[in-house]
Amino acid sequence: MNFQGKTVLVTGASRGIGRAIALELAHQGAQRLILVARTSSRLADVAAEIEAVGVEAVPLALDLAQPIQVNIAIAQAWRDYGPIHLLINCAGVAYQTPFLQAQLSQVQDEIALNLMGMYTITRLIARRMAVQRQGTIVNVSSLMGKIAAPTMATYSATKFAILGFTQALRSELSRHNIRVIALLPSLTDTDMVRNFQWFRWVIPTTPQKVAQALIKGMKKGTPEILVGWQSHLVVWGNRLLPWLIEKISRFTAPYPETQQDRQLLKQTMANSR
Repeated sequence: MNFQGKTVLVTGASRGIGRAIALELAHQGAQRLILVARTSSRLADVAAEIEAVGVEAVPLALDLAQPIQVNIAIAQAWRDYGPIHLLINCAGVAYQTPFLQAQLSQVQDEIALNLMGMYTITRLIARRMAVQRQGTIVNVSSLMGKIAAPTMATYSATKFAILGFTQALRSELSRHNIRVIALLPSLTDTDMVRNFQWFRWVIPTTPQKVAQALIKGMKKGTPEILVGWQSHLVVWGNRLLPWLIEKISRFTAPYPETQQDRQLLKQTMANSR
């Protein structure tokens, strides 16, 4: 794919993988980057970095969990800046909590942003891309969309769902000349996960490497882009020996069952009688 002269919208652009992808696309010659995130001050900083390399940057503070707000903002952006050629769905949130201790508010937050927020903005932009009969959509899933991670059940569930969503759209939108791609980073050293207890033996990658892998995969026309040798190893292992990968995942998880888990379960069972 040639990025020269393209208008790109990146969600989750204020930090981490989204920020790295936006900066990489600026260096690849994109004409305009529309930067979407909830924090306007961080967006302004990223926009300044992009404009320093001679690319137009449009910061757009937006909560993807608010459908009406998103609808209005996308209509205005399309009107003011012309067709969006490339959508990068990178916004997301993750909580690391054993399932028995998970708080419903956190579960709802992950589903609202990771899944419903992506669905909302993709629907609005894909309809416009279909009219112009061109466009590319990149949905950022995760290696956890292939291999579920203990202590991150809801996050894994949303990332599995994103892969299913992406596969369905790839078939359905191809007749409108719209490409749909999945990006699957492994554990990436970003602000979002710095306070997590990481899985043993997992070597984190950097946002810059994820962005470079995306560009390389898009130029090759790869429909699912895995990042790093560990991801390829785990995915192939899961295809050939899924029982072994599940055992390894369980063994490397940072939170074995604790006394608190057992007490919480007993209390829950007692209250349900």
